[in-house]
Amino acid sequence: MSQSIEASKVDTFLQELAAIQQSGSKRVAILGSRHVPITHQQLIELMTYALVLGGNRVITSGATGTNSAAIRGAMKADPNLLTVILPQSLERQPRESRDQLEDVMHLVENPSNDVLSLAEASSICNQEIISRCQQLICFAFHDSHTLLRTCQDAEDQRKIVTLFYFD
Repeated sequence: MSQSIEASKVDTFLQELAAIQQSGSKRVAILGSRHVPITHQQLIELMTYALVLGGNRVITSGATGTNSAAIRGAMKADPNLLTVILPQSLERQPRESRDQLEDVMHLVENPSNDVLSLAEASSICNQEIISRCQQLICFAFHDSHTLLRTCQDAEDQRKIVTLFYFD
């Protein structure tokens, strides 16, 4: 059993090494908490800006906080390299999110999830996002259950996952 675990760790390490060495563009998902201090949002925006300037495609959702910062960064660099996938319809988003999303060229709504709770719809949305990416960058708290489950699902799908904790 321990050889299997060790082989899995080696396989994961080699996969991460290959991803780091990849010189071409990647599809990077950026997800995270809504409750983010402004200084952290500025760092997320700057990181996203740099990722897009490097030719990477960014995929995120439309919530405030982390996702909003990622949208701002990507929009400044190249709006064509940003895809925003909403957990529900645009009408179900807060007013400040809708204002920001008006300028997003690649916007995917999920009105069929309007009957679900936001937590259920977000979980489904996060699954769609990780299915489209090669790498996930996530900003969460230790009690961000939906985000942590998304990170685990991404790892299970052999995606490269970078998880930053706010606490």
